[in-house]
Amino acid sequence: MVEFDLRRLRFLREFEERGTLGAVAAALGYSPSAVSQQLAVLEREAGATLLEKSGRGVRLTDAGRVLARHARVLLATAEAASADLAALHDEVRGTVRAGGLQSAARRLLVPAVARTMAAHPRVRVEVLELELEQALPELRLGAADLVVGDEYDGHPRPRPGGLRFEAVYEEPLRLVLPAAHPLAAPGGPVPIAALRDAVWATSSKGTGHYQALIGTCRALGGYEPDLRHLAYDAEVQLELVRSTGAVALLPSLTLPPDDPALAVRDVAETRVGRRLVVVTRAGRQVPALTAFLTAVREQAASLRTGQ
Repeated sequence: MVEFDLRRLRFLREFEERGTLGAVAAALGYSPSAVSQQLAVLEREAGATLLEKSGRGVRLTDAGRVLARHARVLLATAEAASADLAALHDEVRGTVRAGGLQSAARRLLVPAVARTMAAHPRVRVEVLELELEQALPELRLGAADLVVGDEYDGHPRPRPGGLRFEAVYEEPLRLVLPAAHPLAAPGGPVPIAALRDAVWATSSKGTGHYQALIGTCRALGGYEPDLRHLAYDAEVQLELVRSTGAVALLPSLTLPPDDPALAVRDVAETRVGRRLVVVTRAGRQVPALTAFLTAVREQAASLRTGQ
């Protein structure tokens, strides 16, 4: 019977997901040559060719795809065994790797870390700022344990298998205009349709926020917005509103409580919102992750009640 090394199986699983030796090396902190060497050892253990040349790179062979499929099962079983063993400890302990986009990290993850530290001092939480598009591969591969992403009205995200999605917080999107903007003067809701000629600041291409703004302008205003300024950071978008006269459509959590340079208004046509979604791997969870997930839910409840 072949005895496989779980660490080398993870290299194969990572290659199946990421597609290049360089990407695997970057994700795991090895050099590409070290990754290649480990996969060569795995080939000898398996007695089969797992990779073959394809153009300037390599790809999985049929045998490689078969073993990668089994690697997913074996690695998941090993993770479940770790969870069962961790549950035997009287004290909750361990490491949780959590990722999230900026507004979720600042208002949800960081306070949840503080809650967890107070309740479970032996739990170590590591926070990494990531957009959900970047984070899901890390979650599936075990490089992250919990991810907080966002989902916008009219733009539901795919739900890949093997992951658990839980909406924990819902909030409106609000228009942000320069305080001197003519549409800000009345003080009431502002129609999206009235901003046809506006210059917009929004998140970078490929994000849910970017797609939501385009969809909102098309659906409510019948136009393609001038997306002149693209930035992941909501603070950069707000500064563009202050300094250049751009406008933005931002979640409430990203907005400053009171800024005389900004006019924050509701959308006149209809409510536009987003949800913060917590994503974890399906299956049994180690107690440390369960404790941190509880803290995230508690912090979301505090945000809902304004505490």
